[in-house]
Amino acid sequence: MQFKFRWCLVASLAFLPFFGCQEAGQDNLHAHGVETAKDEGRQRVPVPAWFTPDSASKLGHHLDSIFTYLHKRKGLNGTVLVTKYDEVVYTGAFGYGDFRSKDSLHTQSVFQLASVSKQFTAMAVMMLQEQGKLQYDDSVQQHIPDFPYHGITIRQLLTHRSGLSNYTYFSDELWHDRKVPIYNDDVLKIMAEHRPNPYFRPDARFDYSNTGYFLLASIVERASGMPFSEFLQQRIFKPLQMTNTFTFSDSLVYGNKLVVPGHTGGRRKRWPDYLDTVLGDKGMYSTVEDLYKWDQALYTNKLVKQETLEKAFTGSRQERKKDEDYGFGWRIKQVPNGDTVVYHGGLWHGYATYLLRNPNDHSALIILSNVPNGSFRYLRELEAFLYPTRPEDDKPEEKIIVVSAKK
Repeated sequence: MQFKFRWCLVASLAFLPFFGCQEAGQDNLHAHGVETAKDEGRQRVPVPAWFTPDSASKLGHHLDSIFTYLHKRKGLNGTVLVTKYDEVVYTGAFGYGDFRSKDSLHTQSVFQLASVSKQFTAMAVMMLQEQGKLQYDDSVQQHIPDFPYHGITIRQLLTHRSGLSNYTYFSDELWHDRKVPIYNDDVLKIMAEHRPNPYFRPDARFDYSNTGYFLLASIVERASGMPFSEFLQQRIFKPLQMTNTFTFSDSLVYGNKLVVPGHTGGRRKRWPDYLDTVLGDKGMYSTVEDLYKWDQALYTNKLVKQETLEKAFTGSRQERKKDEDYGFGWRIKQVPNGDTVVYHGGLWHGYATYLLRNPNDHSALIILSNVPNGSFRYLRELEAFLYPTRPEDDKPEEKIIVVSAKK
């Protein structure tokens, strides 16, 4: 059965300038706790004259209508943050952190990031590369000598071209007791002892790999000389003042009132299991507010130089007829207005997450949900609203956003 719904977002000529290209104005980051004066090397984009507090407020109202509809009619349960020209234009929290206790969500609610964690793992690798402690074309054996699969490089792990089989599958078969947590070193031992068959030879093709990113976290530990979780905390989270961001541990997750549990589509709690203790491919917890700090830091040299970071946003896929590409921990695609954006989504144990960044206008879309019930199916329509196909002329006209989906 097909159905259509309409968001009554009537935009006259007063709203169309959101998609214009006049240059003027200044950014306004201090209001959101983001330092600018001290951010040497900050990347900036021209801010159009039409981007005023009033126009930003109008955009926020439109976004509130959209997300309120998705919450009431499509089951969106989570927190949202949207930026334009580095400035937060909308934040929202919809639904419950815990459906049994009816605790309402707020923008400081902490969610498991699932695969959005991968971009932080990639950043840790890039930081160590800048420091000369590893190179992208190092073999895995240069850092994990007893690793049984040869011919695989760090670069291939970053870009999902290792060919290794999925550790979440073979661990189900080979781990001795699923009631006992499994850690990165335990998975390495399984691979050394049992040598699960790889899917294909290294660099043959792209194949999204959680195994590759847990391996990268293990390499970070060996190259840096500190636990992966500590490296992230000391080198990334603390410098960026991401005070509600951390990696999985029983004490931090179960002892933190800000952490919301994941749920099934039927709104039953989904508890962590033995795989949650493997880090690198997932396992990070954060808030939309902390992820905004992360987004802003990527326009500076706080963590790595911009020329180093650029590799994360450079495609690596060699296959033809691809709709999108993959860099280091980031997917790469075009949105309807032709801009190239970088993004990543995640789905794990009752959480669904999404972070998109558009360097062309320094905008971002951040959504964290603890009920993966299919509401993210509407991301494409939401992106079409934020980045619409540019009109052929500037004649005043009404525009109604129409979103269709299948049920």
